[in-house]
Amino acid sequence: MQLSHTRPVVSATFDEPNLVSAAGLVPVMALARRAGLRELADERLSVPTDKGANAGLKLSSLVAGMAAGADSIDDMALLRHGGMGKVFSGAYAPSTLGSFLRSFTFGHVRQVDAVASRFFLALAEHTTLLGGAADAGMVMVDIDDTIVEVHGYAKQGAAFGYSGVRGLNALLATVSTDQVAPVIAAQRLRKGSVGSPRGAARLATDTLALIRRSRLAGRGVLVRADSAFYSHTLVTAALKAGAQVSITARMDPAVKRAIATIDADAWTAIRYTDAIYDETTGVWNSRAEVAEVPFTAFSSKKKAEQVPGRLVVRRIPDLNPKQGQGQETLFETWRFHAFFTTTAPEALGAVAADQTHRAHAIIENVHADLKASALAHLPSGVFAANAAWLVCAVMAFNLTRAAATVTRAPSLVRATTETIRRKLINVPARIATSARRLRLHLPTAWPWQSAWTTLYDAVLPRSARVT
Repeated sequence: MQLSHTRPVVSATFDEPNLVSAAGLVPVMALARRAGLRELADERLSVPTDKGANAGLKLSSLVAGMAAGADSIDDMALLRHGGMGKVFSGAYAPSTLGSFLRSFTFGHVRQVDAVASRFFLALAEHTTLLGGAADAGMVMVDIDDTIVEVHGYAKQGAAFGYSGVRGLNALLATVSTDQVAPVIAAQRLRKGSVGSPRGAARLATDTLALIRRSRLAGRGVLVRADSAFYSHTLVTAALKAGAQVSITARMDPAVKRAIATIDADAWTAIRYTDAIYDETTGVWNSRAEVAEVPFTAFSSKKKAEQVPGRLVVRRIPDLNPKQGQGQETLFETWRFHAFFTTTAPEALGAVAADQTHRAHAIIENVHADLKASALAHLPSGVFAANAAWLVCAVMAFNLTRAAATVTRAPSLVRATTETIRRKLINVPARIATSARRLRLHLPTAWPWQSAWTTLYDAVLPRSARVT
């Protein structure tokens, strides 16, 4: 593609009051209205009147800006360009939204958490965000944290954490099934130097309670996490709530002793990195192998507090760094990776359990997704404001994904929010008025016109449409 020489651009001016750059916000925010976002915020938030007047509109503005790609307070100005004021009401100035967030206390953040959980359930009722009523299979709850890097010394709570990066710690719990992509069910912002497991049990309990109130109720739930979350508190909290666990175990002496008891013939080759399928034998030739052994977790505690289960162990060869110099190994050595699970062997054999546990890495995609959008920055020096910003980012993430499910387009249902935003939300349009009704004129031959129209028709009743 190159600039046309037959019709060159001779001038460019910002003088059109009837253009919008994000026409997809019309159906997306109609979906948010149907799920009751504004009403939930007005009902739950008790921010002081001088800063919290019209709390529902202000919170909706923050979510709308994030859905359109805003990753800072200043970016909220994108809600106030061209003809946006003709289509939307209550698009506040960035300074007003910043003051609103800075007025939050810890209690207000917890109120926004309550809004987010109810908004999540409402979205699931109006869309297939959590799949259809006939869906079956196990529900996966993944828990993990990530460091959001910050700069400067004015950020409350910022510190150097386990990653060696100065920032704040965001703890997330995602829910996914075989039919639906991960969505975020709970979140917490913590100081940068916090230990990963702090508050994880409460987060898991909140997530499991949310699942029991959703259409996923009655299905088996598996809580997955890495070794940083291997704790008695988290495991017992999940089991008490009726879930099973699959958590990477630390290589402590008890785990090492259990691995040493595994018989040499008990290992099964699995499909792993660079595995080759042998069509003759019907097996995968791989240097990775898996086995399992009965195991009682937290055996140092009194017997009533110990947790029986099994240890599933994956081993891969420990490469000899001198092998390329002509020095062969005298005997093969292995690196072991073990995780503790309470699932029954009949439900998930060792190989299936290993594959299921490794899929926990899907939560890293959610972290990356958030950091590529609203969580690219934590915009305030006030910790509570940044905690509320995280909750708004999560609501924008779930809203965007819910909108994508309404389109029923396979390329969008599991897409990243950046892709959904590019195809559905950031669509330019010109506003025209006819018979006191607004009409959106969108680009001819927009590649995702069918998906956009499906979403629009589904969430806007005919009497309320911007035609």
